[in-house]
Amino acid sequence: MLTPLIRRWAPWCLAFALPAVPVAADSYLVFVGTYSGPRSEGIYSYRFDPATGVIEELGLAAPSRSPSFLALHPNGRFLYAVNESGRPDGRKEGAITAFAIDAGTGRLRELNHVPSVGAGPCHVAVDPSGRQVLAANYGGGSSISVSVEPDGRLGAQSAFHQHAGSSVNPARQKEPHAHSVNLAPGGRFAYVADLGMDRVLVYPFDPARGLSGPPRADSPRLAPGSGPRHLAVHPSGRTAYVINEMLSTITTFRVGGGGGTLEALQTVPTLPAGFDGGSSTAEVVVHPSGRFVYGSNRGHDSLAIFGVDEASGRLTPMGHEPTGGRTPRNVCIDPEGKTLWAANQSTDNIVVFRVDAATGRLERTGQELKVGSPVCVRFLKVSR
Repeated sequence: MLTPLIRRWAPWCLAFALPAVPVAADSYLVFVGTYSGPRSEGIYSYRFDPATGVIEELGLAAPSRSPSFLALHPNGRFLYAVNESGRPDGRKEGAITAFAIDAGTGRLRELNHVPSVGAGPCHVAVDPSGRQVLAANYGGGSSISVSVEPDGRLGAQSAFHQHAGSSVNPARQKEPHAHSVNLAPGGRFAYVADLGMDRVLVYPFDPARGLSGPPRADSPRLAPGSGPRHLAVHPSGRTAYVINEMLSTITTFRVGGGGGTLEALQTVPTLPAGFDGGSSTAEVVVHPSGRFVYGSNRGHDSLAIFGVDEASGRLTPMGHEPTGGRTPRNVCIDPEGKTLWAANQSTDNIVVFRVDAATGRLERTGQELKVGSPVCVRFLKVSR
């Protein structure tokens, strides 16, 4: 059972003591993907008012088997999840599931599911046109795109690409492990970070045909043993940031060629100097203002904070903030840039921070939500 632990803290949070305060016309539904277990049955939802800071628990949005990562359709009517630890029908092969969103209640209605054609699908995205869903299969070392029907259901598989390659770490990199998929600025290319190959594969992308060809030969390579995991594109579209799980670093890339080329500019550590307690990274996000970048450290259990140079996109380290839990898997910033939500997988909690718009510094709001094994947080703007 989901129980939010909300403490009254500072004037910004006084609304929690005053349930009669009206919610603004515009608010957000917040969906949380999880790993299934004793404390989680699927996808959970909340309603969030950024003006007052009120978070309303809506409960289980839909039962689903380990719906780890989530993606929203551009029209706001549909949500897609990868079922990482097996299909809903019990088969070991992973799946992608489509849901219809009830904006009034925050509930989800399953529309259908399709195989991910590989084991361990761990990331999902929807292209800007809303015509394709893309997924990365970690265990299978492959990437896939599936067409979207007008009613939001998943249609036919439009493309499948089996990755091939390895890198220097025999325990983690003896074969490919696709870890994320993102659309490039302009939507003509897709970026697939492969931890096992130490590469970001750049695929041509067509809304009608999905991943429409083999990856570009000039797809960038990361330093051996890096383990590229997730990627975030700067709002300007001129730079992209790749967080490297195994070396605990972030690499800044210049985006060129209409999104088809990535040129490495710098690599910075996410851990403080001298830390040797064992850690790996998970998520990288860019603040909507484009002025700050945040990366999550699992083991150090912190958020690394960076300032962004406006001209070059390069990063300057600005310190660390504890996440208030263990194993921060996903980090998500609300679309207005007021709060950052850190999902701590091992302690079954999501801690909410206020973001200082001037400095990028983080301050705990006192809001802590209890949900089993949270993996992914996504915001959907709605009107009431």
